[in-house]
Amino acid sequence: MTRILGIEVRRSAALGTVLALLVAGAILLYAAPQRWSAGWMALAMAQREYLVLLWPVALAAGVFQARREHRTHVAELFTSTPRPAAQRVIPVLGAMAIAVVGAYVLVAALGIPWIIDTAGYLPARVFVVLAVGALAMIGGAWLGLAVGRLLPSMVTAPVLAVAGIGLLMVLPAGVGSREWLALIFSPMYGMGQYTDYQTVGGKVSLAQAIWLTALALAAVVLLAAGSWRTRVAALLPAALGATLAIMIIPRDEHVANPIDPVAQELVCADGSPRVCVSRIHTGLLPEVVPPAREALNRLAKLPGAPTAVHEDTTTYHPYVVPKSRPDVVLIEVRADRTGHLAWPGRVLPEIIADAINPLNCPDGVEWAVPRAAAAFLTGEEPKPDRYAVDEPAEINAEAVKLLNGLRALPEQEALARITAVRNARLACKDVEGLLTRSAR
Repeated sequence: MTRILGIEVRRSAALGTVLALLVAGAILLYAAPQRWSAGWMALAMAQREYLVLLWPVALAAGVFQARREHRTHVAELFTSTPRPAAQRVIPVLGAMAIAVVGAYVLVAALGIPWIIDTAGYLPARVFVVLAVGALAMIGGAWLGLAVGRLLPSMVTAPVLAVAGIGLLMVLPAGVGSREWLALIFSPMYGMGQYTDYQTVGGKVSLAQAIWLTALALAAVVLLAAGSWRTRVAALLPAALGATLAIMIIPRDEHVANPIDPVAQELVCADGSPRVCVSRIHTGLLPEVVPPAREALNRLAKLPGAPTAVHEDTTTYHPYVVPKSRPDVVLIEVRADRTGHLAWPGRVLPEIIADAINPLNCPDGVEWAVPRAAAAFLTGEEPKPDRYAVDEPAEINAEAVKLLNGLRALPEQEALARITAVRNARLACKDVEGLLTRSAR
């Protein structure tokens, strides 16, 4: 059987399938590396999202392989042999399964060198997510084989590929608010990360695996069927698998985007001042520590200054915000498209700005006064806030004017006025005029 399988791999469409999937997968993977550069789970989920193209390619490859008997006009000869049809299809099923799984794994491996030096957190669920994606590829290839045998036309492969893309894209809208149904029947749904802490629920993966296994079994029965009764019977494993998956999958509000609490846990660098990032970003800690500690050292000139920097682990689905503490500055930590720290030059000024002007006041954010105070400590000129939309030019001009006034003062007087601004913002009080009048 091994020898027969090897011959089938070499002479069938298996090698061409591997090449087609590798090319398509590599293009998708490297077109937007920022989608998966945060870590291993991001890579696994991004590849599952790319099934929108890879799965239809597997479908088309199965159809192309199924046309072999039709092209060579040996179908009647095979049916006249005493070997059962099921036995005849095993080698081609094995060859196509090896091809699509091998290509899927190789595409994932293409991302390893990109993030291996910065991705430190590798949960077991990464392998589960990859395994479910591999199951989807097997089901797609085998379903293509079955359809190709029933409809051995030259147009079947492209039509089925386009239909596969359309199905995966339209299905989520077709189920409405029942996200759990889309999760079962679309292996790419819910794989777009809203946050680096996002994962895939264990029961979701189990339900998906059950449905995809049932789909693959239905395709095998359909491929080996010799009569219309057997072909109808192919619906049975699909129906049973769908029923069982529907019974298992959770139906809670955040079933499509659960948060991994372990990935969200803080991991701190040795030494002081204390600098901590989430576990998913531990590979970025060496890049965060130097500017963060420099910022804390500059802030140490102020009485009651913050003594630690933590990553802001806020999530929006569900909405959870870390508790605000006056001794801790929260900063955003993100990986760029190379897997390293995004915007490293912004770490120091953002820590100082956030320490002076916390963003948790209900009356909104003050701009000119805190911006001038932060610029004094960073030694940089004030700049418009990158998050502000259509900010009036007068705000930054006022900040520049206030900064020049601070620089004209003795250092201790300037620091006293900056401290007054920080204390007022911590209490969510008005800071107007605090930089222009004596704080003593």
